[in-house]
Amino acid sequence: MRKLNVLIAGSTGYIGVQLVKLLSNHQNINIKYLCGNSSVGKNISFFDKTLKNKKLPKIVKFNKAYLKNVDIIFTALPNGEAQEISKHLLVNNRLIDLAADFRLEDPKEYKKWYKINHKAVKNISNSIYAIPEISKKYLKNYKIIGCPGCYPTSILLPLLPLLKKNLISHKNIIIDSKSGYSGAGRGIHKRNARKNLYESLSAYGVGKHRHSSEIHQEIAKVCKKHFKFIFTPHLTPMFRGILSTIYIDALNKVNAKKIYNNLKKFYKKSIFIKFAKFNTPISTNDVINSNNCILSVCKTEYEDKIIILSAIDNLIKGGSGQAVQNMNIVYNFPESRGLKWN
Repeated sequence: MRKLNVLIAGSTGYIGVQLVKLLSNHQNINIKYLCGNSSVGKNISFFDKTLKNKKLPKIVKFNKAYLKNVDIIFTALPNGEAQEISKHLLVNNRLIDLAADFRLEDPKEYKKWYKINHKAVKNISNSIYAIPEISKKYLKNYKIIGCPGCYPTSILLPLLPLLKKNLISHKNIIIDSKSGYSGAGRGIHKRNARKNLYESLSAYGVGKHRHSSEIHQEIAKVCKKHFKFIFTPHLTPMFRGILSTIYIDALNKVNAKKIYNNLKKFYKKSIFIKFAKFNTPISTNDVINSNNCILSVCKTEYEDKIIILSAIDNLIKGGSGQAVQNMNIVYNFPESRGLKWN
């Protein structure tokens, strides 16, 4: 069985290390290069001791010459760097980006939200915003796969099917999301050295978080009417996991049970979308260390006011796992390969 050769650029961050762990257990993948800037010469086990017994290459600085030896390039880099790599892709290469470089279809929007010019505008048309459960049938047509942000993954999975069927109001969607601090990267510890990071809850990016841009972009594809949503993320004193609480108004006398049944029907063939019992609270503990998204639909005392709960592991379903899932689809591997270990 031929294995695909893989290069991982940005292999030492939280998501990069998680990606190494997943791909090192994937029977169709050979990790050819692990790339980093400040850790050249180190073993990846320096960042995660569970990788100590794996036969993995030492960390090297990225060189475009490596591209001729690999099939897939995964990038978990600071914004802007995957764009540079995309300029050097060869015919046999496919790029799967876990940052924001190929999430937005309009380079002006990219500059507005990320404060830098897009360096590979010509490659945007060769890329797709890829939530695997939504975009599955289109993925093979693109050379560049842009994996969604962690918050948008938890938010768009429940919202898009409901908005597309016009079951909920597009005028007043309120999203309250809470994430573990790993979502902010390893630098979070230095940036919060004088703050009580591990025992405090903090709102941030209020009214202006970057992920609002991709949420807006994807909702606009299914909702042709003018829509409004408010998204507020929070950093919590836990390492990993996201819980999004989404407040919606139902239309045309649709009740919470119908919302629940419609979501279950839409995702009946999606192996990583799980459902709690109707009107049941959920926890990030339900999804930690898995590629699952668990959804719950809850009633309120007002029939048209409904609460959707959505939980994911930000490092897996919101990051590395979603990237592997997209890869599996593109290369006709079983969708769960490398993602089921319990």
